[in-house]
This record gives sequence, C-alpha cells and structure tokens, in this order.
Amino acid sequence: MVKYFSENLSDKNSIIKQKILDLCMNSGDFSIADFARELNCSVPTTTKIVGELIDDGWLEDLGKKGSASGRRPSIFGLNPEAGFFVGVDLERNHANIMTMDFKGQTLSYDEDVEFTLRNTEDSCRKLCGLIRKTLEDNGLGSERMLACNIDLTGRVNTASGYSFTYFINEDKPLSAILEEDLGVPVALDNDSRAMTYGEFRSGIANGERSVLFINVGWGLGMGMILNGDLYYGKSGFSGEFGHFPFLDNGQICRCGKIGCLETGASGSALQRIVTEKLEAGCPSMLADKYKTGKELTLNDLLGAVEEEDVVAIDAMGEIGTTLGRGIAGLINIFNPEMVILGGKLTVGGDYLMLPVRAAIKKYSLNIVSKDTTIVFSKLGRKAGSLGCCMLARTRFLGLM
Repeated sequence: MVKYFSENLSDKNSIIKQKILDLCMNSGDFSIADFARELNCSVPTTTKIVGELIDDGWLEDLGKKGSASGRRPSIFGLNPEAGFFVGVDLERNHANIMTMDFKGQTLSYDEDVEFTLRNTEDSCRKLCGLIRKTLEDNGLGSERMLACNIDLTGRVNTASGYSFTYFINEDKPLSAILEEDLGVPVALDNDSRAMTYGEFRSGIANGERSVLFINVGWGLGMGMILNGDLYYGKSGFSGEFGHFPFLDNGQICRCGKIGCLETGASGSALQRIVTEKLEAGCPSMLADKYKTGKELTLNDLLGAVEEEDVVAIDAMGEIGTTLGRGIAGLINIFNPEMVILGGKLTVGGDYLMLPVRAAIKKYSLNIVSKDTTIVFSKLGRKAGSLGCCMLARTRFLGLM
C-alpha cells in the first residue's frame, strides 16, 4: 500500500521538505531565494532539497519568471503530475465525487452519482467499486491515486477511523477496510467538517482564522475553524449543534431526545412545519400531493420555496428565525470572524438569510456580533467533496 508522504521521509531534511510543500500549497510558486527566506535556511541547502523534491516528482521547475530587466530567478511549484486525490461526499441517496491533482486543480467532478448509503458490508463494497468506476469514466488510472477522503453524515472519529452511524464495524476501523480495498490511505470525516475545510481552503472563508460553518440539510450540523485549525474535540465529535437542547416544542429528535435545535431548524423541521400548515387547510401548491398521502420530500419543499409558495416561504422563515437564535448563542460564545450557512436549505436564499440575520441581531450581544460576517457558502454542493480532496492532500503530506 502507498504510504503517506510523511512516512516516506527519513532524512534530516524531511521537515524542510514538508515546509516547502506546505508553502507551495498555501501560497503558490516560489524561487529558491524565496524558499530560503521563508524557511530561514541557507540557499545551498534549500537548492539541494528543492532538487531532491524535483527528482522525486513532487515539485517542478516552472522556468524563469519576472521582469525583463536583471537576472530572472527560476520558479518552482507543486507538480500536478505527481498524482491525484479523491474526495467523496456521501449523502443518503447519492454521492458527489471530486478528483484533484497534486497542485490543487480539479480534474473531475461527478454530482449526484447514484448510491444508497446503508449500514451494510455490501454498501461499503459498492462504494469502493463506485470510486474505481468514477476514476475509469474520467480516464484516471487508480495507480496514480495518492489518497482518498470520504465524508459521512453523523458521528465519525477521524483519528481512529471508526464510523458510529454508517458502516459500523466493531472489529476493524472503516478507514482500514476501505484502505485494503482501494490500496491507498483513506480517512473519514463528518460531512459538516469536510464542507468547513473546503470553504476554509478554497471558498469564501479563505483567509479567516475563526469560522463557524452551519450545515442546514435534512439535519443540522456544524464545523469549526478555531485559530486557523479545524476543530475536532476530544473524541472527534465536535459540532453537534443540531442536538443542542434548545426548544420547548415537545418534538422527539432522531437522536431520541426532546427539543433538540434540529427539530426546529432543519429540512426535517421544514417538512413537519409545512405538513402542519397543510393539515390546517392553508392553500399551497403542495396540497395536491399531500392529499394523496405521499410524503413531501425535501426537494418538493425547496422547489415550492423557489416557486414562491407562501406556505413554504413562511415555514422557511420560521426555520430561519429559530436557526438565527441558535447562531446568536454561538456568536456570543465563539466571537467568530465569519459564520457560513451551507447545505440544502440555502436554496431558500433571502427567505432563510433575512430571518437568520434578524434573529442574530435580536438575540446576540451587539458588542460581540458586530464584527461577525454572516454569509452563504461560496462552494455550494461542491464544498464537501472539495473539502475532502483538500483534507486528503493535507494529511498525505503529514501537515494535519
């Protein structure tokens, strides 16, 4: 099996090699003099190490660049041909799969690939087969795959490799099972955390060091960037924002407890609120389907919002107000630079954002919240798979 890049480094200059690749990953291309200055290292030593990284295929010489006057230095950057990373964003009924080269450029993106997420060994095997088929369909040889990162909804311990919601196996970590099948290092992450990292590295949060990402889908989750680092918590389960005991509504959450924030601020809550309004006889474009006894799907509800159905819009407003109250509490605790709203319910646009902002204004302390920016995700549905690719590369280089 291919090892992580960091595990292949045994010489005394290994830390400098990692730092050089980290610099290129974060800041682009450098000259030898630039590397030496950033690393506080001598030019001869830097030249030698850069040469070794080129020989090993990790860096490439991009030629001489700069102004026409004077001696132009050679510039070096990450070699896109060194290999690629795979990011898999798993949802209940499909997968979004992205591949990214070593330089960080997207090679392929396949959205809504048919896949049913089940807690079975067969589903796990099908996932590996789906990844291989996607690579083949995009003309990518699996022998060049360096690492894979997969995000799942629910509770995932990235450090141990165990999933406690799907593909549960008490005898062996899920990451180890997938590694045996795929033949490359595999890591797991919670979906909200992967989306957070995607926005942090390549999205709207690029540059901020204190960020909260609120994932509003069928459920409600959160990822956190604190002091520039992705926050996991002691056991890797941080971010269970949806299960904060927040509401006195008597609603039983899917976790089994009563009054979780998710029961009033999520896609499942939107379904319940709209259904209650239809039961009360409120006129809506959803009424005909409701009367047939068929379940209203999240896509039905979001489609009604986009079509400006008043019942759906009112329900979205209730969701936004409840969510905003919860976020106000987070802002009072963390005082973040930015709060990002992501996930499927962001289709609601201003019907969601305006009540969120109004509630934050009403319930947060102004001295704490006045410097916090509230924005929608820039990456949209690509956030999870791109975040997984970025995480795969960062871990492969031993930088996390």
